[in-house]
Amino acid sequence: MKNILLILRREYLVRIKKKSFWVMTLLMPILVSGFYALLFWGVFNSAEVQRVSIIDESGSFTQKFKDSEKVKFEYLNLPIDSALNRLNQKRTDIVAMIPKDIIEEPSGLKIYTGKGVGFEIQGKIERIIQNEIRNVKLSRAGIDQKILEDADVDVSSKVVVVSKEGEQKEQNTLASTVLGFIAVILMFSTVIGFGMQVMRGVIEEKTNRIIEVIISSVKPFELMMGKILGVGLVGLTQFTLWITLTFVLTTVSSSILPSQQIAKAAQEQMSEMPQKDKDKIVKKIEQTPSDASKVMAFIQSAKNLNIPLIIGCFLFYFIFGYLFYASVYGAIGSAVDNETDTQQFMFPIMLPLLAGYLIGLMTAGQTDNKLLFWASIIPFTSPITMMSRLPFGVEPWELILSMTLLVISTFGMVWIAAKIYRVGILMYGKKPTFKEIGKWLFYKG
Repeated sequence: MKNILLILRREYLVRIKKKSFWVMTLLMPILVSGFYALLFWGVFNSAEVQRVSIIDESGSFTQKFKDSEKVKFEYLNLPIDSALNRLNQKRTDIVAMIPKDIIEEPSGLKIYTGKGVGFEIQGKIERIIQNEIRNVKLSRAGIDQKILEDADVDVSSKVVVVSKEGEQKEQNTLASTVLGFIAVILMFSTVIGFGMQVMRGVIEEKTNRIIEVIISSVKPFELMMGKILGVGLVGLTQFTLWITLTFVLTTVSSSILPSQQIAKAAQEQMSEMPQKDKDKIVKKIEQTPSDASKVMAFIQSAKNLNIPLIIGCFLFYFIFGYLFYASVYGAIGSAVDNETDTQQFMFPIMLPLLAGYLIGLMTAGQTDNKLLFWASIIPFTSPITMMSRLPFGVEPWELILSMTLLVISTFGMVWIAAKIYRVGILMYGKKPTFKEIGKWLFYKG
């Protein structure tokens, strides 16, 4: 145990002191938050104004197009050829030609542009015309707008889970689904990321022949376990820093987008709507909880979940899931001379991980799904898929069975990996096959 701790300490300190570790640790959150800020700055702070010329042959859309900060409309009483000349002379950016029979033939609208038209502006023009055509047709049919507004209702429900003892507990499906998604993604990314670091570390030491010196002082099993635990601790440190820094920087970068700009964007969207639609939206906003109250309601519903159990299980499945797969990655690293040679062994490892990831995401909330059930029991996929089921509730015997099988399988996998590691770590210049690696398991000594 002493040797394992010494190797763990060495692996951790050697990696944590590298400049590349701190560069990547600090650079990744900056890039993420910077991209986030740049994206919203580009969306809400574009200074380019589009000039749109309207030729209304139907005469039904006079004063229907309202200017905004990004779009300026003008009405032209010109033939289409003259309007296109203005377009070629760059006196306007877009020409929208509304034919006489637009009410009967809505697909007759044509939009001319010299350099392409954005989806937002195209949608803006189409929505204004569509709303007016709808109003005309409803009036012709004698349909009262009040009837349509009264028929537009929102239905919401509450999910109540009833236990065998008759106890009722309200469940927020959204909170359970979101929590399950986050747990699945975190588990998948950490197991793969940390496992790859173990494999690369073994290959690097084997290539530099450092391993020959180390192996003279410690047992192969102690070396492998020390490396697995040390790299895992480094990865966990980096992952924690990424989450913390990304959250802080993203929160700060959000201030680049003032709330006034969001309000202006919303007002521009509403300016295109008829007054009755605006009144309907205002009424719904008044009846709908604010974003803050929605967040508080979401947090409160999440608190109704068994958070201590979920966190405890996440730590358990992370530790044993990482040990399970990191030992395999370490065995592969010991059996090859460079990272290129690992490709033939990677597919069998990645297949169950990808399967668990996809099953966990695609069947989240399907508590009676047999595929999800068995995937949460089988050790190869249980670290990922069980996290998808936990927020929705799992029978105690299912959880105990899954954990027991994972613990037994992890010790078995570590034992197998140690057998491969002790032979492969001193093998050079030869690409082993699956058959040859199988023989290493039965070598004595």
